[in-house]
Amino acid sequence: MTLEQVQEILTGNGYMVDEIKAIGYGQQIKFTNGASVNVYDSGKVVVGGKDQERVKTLLGLNPGGKPVTATQSGIVRGNNKVFVVYGHDEQARTQLEAMLRRWGMEPLILDQLPSEGQTIIEKLEAYTAEVQFAVVLATPDDKGHRAKHPDESAYRARQNVVLELGMLLSKLGRKRVAIVLKQQENMERPSDIQGLIYIPFKEDLAKEAGLILAKEMCAQGYNIDVARI
Repeated sequence: MTLEQVQEILTGNGYMVDEIKAIGYGQQIKFTNGASVNVYDSGKVVVGGKDQERVKTLLGLNPGGKPVTATQSGIVRGNNKVFVVYGHDEQARTQLEAMLRRWGMEPLILDQLPSEGQTIIEKLEAYTAEVQFAVVLATPDDKGHRAKHPDESAYRARQNVVLELGMLLSKLGRKRVAIVLKQQENMERPSDIQGLIYIPFKEDLAKEAGLILAKEMCAQGYNIDVARI
């Protein structure tokens, strides 16, 4: 792991650099909260100072100071694939896809992936095995209400979006699925499950929702330079 990688991961998770200085056979980063990380030319990383356990977890380190493998941690470091689900709002979808690509991510969009004879459910299950995070774009594509209660009419996401959201929650878990919700005040939330990550926006998805989404993804092991967003 390089000095730049350590700095990207920790600053992306709220750590502020206080000082970077040369040490024997490497460099040391000190943070304003008292945490410190030594990065040696050999690639070995040693965590010191305060908040050591959290820093080690974020960096994916084992006790020997080496990066944890994917099977050890459940997080694939350097994996830039992100699963994307969306409805009929092409402008919002384009904004989301462009933003993820600017961050160096590779969006996996279901209808752009080869089916190879699979059903939609089989296809989703196959491709989610490659990712550690999913973004569900919930836009006001449909409108509905309880039977005989037209006064309760409200906008809602497409049914396929809600179905795929449920499958992703089952496959990846709540911490690894973010729901980017357009026009929140006019929309039914697709689920009332506690602990889901809802990120609202109105028109400019990147400006209004980008920073929050990037921080959530960094917390799950993705390398995004939050300072440049």
